[in-house]
Amino acid sequence: MARRPIKIELDAQERGDLENMVNSRMTPQGMAQRASVVLLAEQGKSNDDIARELNVHRNFVSRWRGRFRWKRIEGLKDEPGKGQKRTYGHDARLKVIAKSCEKPPEAQRWTVRDIAAALSDVGISKTTVGRILKSTDLKPHQTEQWMTSRDPDFEAKSAEICGLYLNPPENALVVCVDEKTGIQALSRVNPDKPERPGSPRKREFEYERHGPVSLFAAFVVHNGQVIGEVEDRHARVEFLRFLDRICAETPTDKMIYVILDNLMAHKTQEVKDWLASHPRFEFHYTPTHASWLNQVEMWFSILARRLVNDGIFDSKEELVRAIMDFITKYNERGKPFRWTYASDPLHI
Repeated sequence: MARRPIKIELDAQERGDLENMVNSRMTPQGMAQRASVVLLAEQGKSNDDIARELNVHRNFVSRWRGRFRWKRIEGLKDEPGKGQKRTYGHDARLKVIAKSCEKPPEAQRWTVRDIAAALSDVGISKTTVGRILKSTDLKPHQTEQWMTSRDPDFEAKSAEICGLYLNPPENALVVCVDEKTGIQALSRVNPDKPERPGSPRKREFEYERHGPVSLFAAFVVHNGQVIGEVEDRHARVEFLRFLDRICAETPTDKMIYVILDNLMAHKTQEVKDWLASHPRFEFHYTPTHASWLNQVEMWFSILARRLVNDGIFDSKEELVRAIMDFITKYNERGKPFRWTYASDPLHI
């Protein structure tokens, strides 16, 4: 007489977890099959019926049905130490690591195929190379960049700016000023398709250009407010006009300490004359190649991520309205940045 199959009973939580495992695209196929075995077993189906329905061997059904009966969902996981044993030893792994850290002889970056071919004497596959690189967090296909400031007065200038951020003079405002140039008004040929569970939002690759604009922005360090003005150009005339805007929108009884970079438009004779006629303004320039000391750059990043990068604009006028509306809404809840500087140009 054939043995009666193990009876499976599930509570609501277990049933929901198993159904999620079966329906999720992130679940490995083996785990999804095991969860399906348990769900079908709860319906009272025999091992043979489940095996035929899932196209697996009845021993597979019997094993995971029994594992679930005694260990519940934890029993569906592989036991420690199970799986294929490592084929390549310590020396082979070191060769892969060392090779990936060398410069390729005929290209600028390695691929897993190239590394496997270069180690043909080891007889290692590209799949194994990829697995070893992943386990050691090596990414020879990626490159990160940095910029070193060679300004001879770097320490003095950076200390001066940090001092204004952390301990500004009394009855004064510290304002970070810069331009974000070349903001493109782009529209798409076809509308976006909305995201759905398991599928991100989709966008037509083809686009139409409607022209660039430049944003002048002033970030008030100690209250997080932004003053903005959009122009078609970013030369000295537009910069002087923006300085007048800052002058009009800041308290006349306060000194204004302006942090800005070394763009030539910031240092023309007209700008010097403007400063001479506005004694409550004082300019402080960041060291060369160190505009990251200017806090308005962080606000530009917020603008890019939340509006510009994914925005669809059918005209420059629509882009300008969107930027100015964004600034208005941002100022309703804007706060100062929690900014620190560790005296290392690569870490803020």
